[in-house]
Parts: sequence; structure tokens; C-alpha cells
Amino acid sequence: MQKLKTFILDAYDEMKNKVSWPKYSQLQNSSMLVLIASLIFALIIGAMDYVFQNGMDLFYKEF
Repeated sequence: MQKLKTFILDAYDEMKNKVSWPKYSQLQNSSMLVLIASLIFALIIGAMDYVFQNGMDLFYKEF
């Protein structure tokens, strides 16, 4: 049990004193970048799915 307590205290100390946390403005910029990139990828994948689905519908109508 002592090892667990030591681990938790050491982890807390490292997170508080040794980790360099980003500034709030940097965090906002990074979040916006991730949001925009995710939307772009979603639109690209959605467009590919739409084109593939319509292509397959046309293909199956012929046979």
C-alpha cells in the first residue's frame, strides 16, 4: 500500500512542478486547429462516400 501512495504523490508532484502546461491562448488555438482539421476530414470522407454510393447505385442499376 505504501508503494501506491508513493506513486500517487510522485505523479502529483510531477504533474504540478515538472510538466509545462500551455497557456490558455495556445490551448484555444490548438483546439480550433483540431476542430477545423476534423471538419475538413469529415467533409472529404463524406464526399468520397457520396460519390462511391452514387457510383455503386449506377453500377447496380445497369445489371
